[in-house]
Amino acid sequence: MVWKFQHKMSITFSGWEALEDRRKLSANDEPKKGHCYTMYHGTHLQNAKVIISQGFQPSKDGLLGPGVYVSRNIDKAKCYPLQVDKKDKVVFKLRVRVGKVKKIDCDNHPMQKSWHQNGYDCAWVPPNCSISSIRSGREEDCVWDPKRISIVDVACCVDPAMRKELRKLIQQKRGSGGECDKCNEKSDCSPHPIQSCWKCGKTICAFQPKHQCYH
Repeated sequence: MVWKFQHKMSITFSGWEALEDRRKLSANDEPKKGHCYTMYHGTHLQNAKVIISQGFQPSKDGLLGPGVYVSRNIDKAKCYPLQVDKKDKVVFKLRVRVGKVKKIDCDNHPMQKSWHQNGYDCAWVPPNCSISSIRSGREEDCVWDPKRISIVDVACCVDPAMRKELRKLIQQKRGSGGECDKCNEKSDCSPHPIQSCWKCGKTICAFQPKHQCYH
């Protein structure tokens, strides 16, 4: 007598696909959690090389408390540092991975300077809001962790020779980082966020095109 057995195995599939949002973020749009955006930062020309090589140093205080102050409005960035001749300024073009964002849109907001302590990575002041100290009405952001900011280019520098030199340093700095060993891609928003898959436990990069696992 021959016995035949039929075994049915259930396979559970899980996975995800990452998509990059290439739409330009308007001044009135609130930054989305985890996305990267183009922003700008104005600083003293004499500090530019140090910032490129060592990264940004967060301010100790400000309208939104400690952090690195940036804006997606280049005209606002051109104003800084205040009361400094434009020949002594440089404006960097940045890519900012905003993380979790808190909107601060009024004077004496309860989280105006405590947003990071409440679990946020970035504070955002919308344009034309009711904060009295921002007379220009231009939006601005404060990023807690400088590692969320990558310098992409020199947006403004009136000295052509210095602009060329700074751009060369930026390219050298970006090129020295290499590729992400998980997704094999370079990014303006480095380092890439590495985490474990919630199903299979495999270490993955949130920017890799796909991840699939079977159980």
